[in-house]
Amino acid sequence: MNLRGIVSVTGKPGLYRVIGQNKAGFILETMDGLKNKLITNASTKLATLEDITVFGEQEEDITLISILEKMKSSAASNVVPDPKADNKILRNYFTSIVPNHDVERVYASDIKKIISWYVFLATLPLFEEEAPAANEEAKPAS
Repeated sequence: MNLRGIVSVTGKPGLYRVIGQNKAGFILETMDGLKNKLITNASTKLATLEDITVFGEQEEDITLISILEKMKSSAASNVVPDPKADNKILRNYFTSIVPNHDVERVYASDIKKIISWYVFLATLPLFEEEAPAANEEAKPAS
């Protein structure tokens, strides 16, 4: 799963792709069919999906990528509920996918957001792509 360059913007719905950077901040593009551009400033809070974690039990955090991978691998046997479903249904589903999450600190709104991101990302080709290596260095030309 290739989530490189995909961000969530605090206070804005949906997901965005980082397409550039300027002196003041980042240039983002909506990932829906409209491809609207958004320019952020330095005070705008962005969270890259690669770096998002969920509270786990006993101080161990669980990466969003691993959660999405588990959702993907169990989608055939464990149907992903609608993100607007009842909180109890969403919590039960999330617990079946990530049984070691911290129930006290992972809120229903967090679960809704993760499920809605999954539903959206599952429709994109990048969902099937391999993530590029984190420290991929350019090889010198021979």
